Amino acid sequence: MTKKHPAKKLRVGVLFGGRSGEHEVSLLSAASILKAIDKKKYEVVPIGITKQGRWVTSHDAHALLTGRFPPENPLQAGDPEATPTAAVLKRGEAIIVPPVPAESLQPLQLSTRTDLAPAHASAPLDLDAIFPVLHGTFGEDGTIQGLFELADIAYVGSGVLGSATGMDKAAMKKLFSAAGLPQTPYLALLRSEWRADPKKCRKKIEAALRYPLFVKPANLGSSVGISKVHDRSELAAAMDLAAGFDRKLVVEQGVGGPGAKPRELEVAVLGNDAPEASVVGEIVPGAEFYDYEAKYVSDTSVPIIPAKLTKAESKQIREMAVAAFRACDCAGLARVDFLMEPARKGKKPRIYLNEINTMPGFTSISMYPKLWQATGIPYKQLIDRLIGLAMERHREKQETTFTRN
Repeated sequence: MTKKHPAKKLRVGVLFGGRSGEHEVSLLSAASILKAIDKKKYEVVPIGITKQGRWVTSHDAHALLTGRFPPENPLQAGDPEATPTAAVLKRGEAIIVPPVPAESLQPLQLSTRTDLAPAHASAPLDLDAIFPVLHGTFGEDGTIQGLFELADIAYVGSGVLGSATGMDKAAMKKLFSAAGLPQTPYLALLRSEWRADPKKCRKKIEAALRYPLFVKPANLGSSVGISKVHDRSELAAAMDLAAGFDRKLVVEQGVGGPGAKPRELEVAVLGNDAPEASVVGEIVPGAEFYDYEAKYVSDTSVPIIPAKLTKAESKQIREMAVAAFRACDCAGLARVDFLMEPARKGKKPRIYLNEINTMPGFTSISMYPKLWQATGIPYKQLIDRLIGLAMERHREKQETTFTRN
């Protein structure tokens, strides 16, 4: 009788942190994944990126995840106010703890192979796949995905194009328009245009759109830098705020008009070439809209899963979510957000596609996992599915010829 050998564990790097304004959100997501991932099936390698862009692993990655690492700026040493603290909460879930002294960070060096090489080490960290739990700039905008493509390594989530278009709201909206997907009227402006002639920009905005407006940095997530503008008196401050976060600004006409609050609906999408949509969920924000505080600090926002919709409305929204996923050439996962205009006399409520998020928050209480939980895929299994999709997509790429010989 032949003896069965246990299947080799896949070596998966969980990458978190990063230089974006969503660094702390990434830590929350990564902590949940590291806790839930099947250790019997995967050998997990935590890899952190500090806010200054240094890559660390092993005990230093854990120190970064929990806040127990020294300041990287020597001028901050000994300054208690410059040290990270337990400031990030998500509906009662805290993972960042007060820092304690730690060893100096040991950086990683990037290799051109499918691995990451620790400095002063004789062997690299050979990885089968990477789960980049990075939100926002330098994480879900195509930059890190380009690095993985060059290294020829499997990774969870969308590729360079899907990530870049999913991050750039102006480019995203053009793709949605080309796919015939309904969205609220908008304008895209450059920071340089606004700073050179604010009056001209204001006239352009007011000629095309009606208040209330939403002003957003084109390339950012988690509602950072977003303002609701009720009238002309609030426009300049909102534009200046958004301009501090990106060179491209998007101004959207509010759905429903003055005094009419739209419903905020979300769908989770999973898959590669044959994506599937979850049940539809709804967020009832505790604030005027679902801003950063409502998402990650306050516990006043209420998720409703599934959302109270007719079968026809739910079907339409789920089909639109899959169409948006395909329009941006996404892969792996994405959360697609919608706005539903309140019903009026003699008129049915209208549904507008708002945006797509290619690496949504991934704690066990985030909307993306909760939507799949309600659809029949629990958190641990969802992680497993995503790694499987990453490996499937990487295998499919091997069928592509890149040279003439």
